Amino acid sequence: MPQLYNKDTGALLGPLTAEQLQDLIDLLVEESATDRDYYIDATTLDYLEDNDCDAELVALLRRHVPVEGEGIEIEWRDA
Repeated sequence: MPQLYNKDTGALLGPLTAEQLQDLIDLLVEESATDRDYYIDATTLDYLEDNDCDAELVALLRRHVPVEGEGIEIEWRDA
């Protein structure tokens, strides 16, 4: 099962289901075929929510992304 991490701190944010991972891949921009990281801020969270991203994934990310200011870099890794 893939795990989601804060890329800067290495902190584990939580597990991802296959469907949640697919939401990230489908909705966010990847710079290459091997890209596994994304920048997430409040605007990105709103975009994910508006595009029917898994509600539990959005809630998980909201717990870790500051309401105002800079966002965070996240990455997923296979467990």
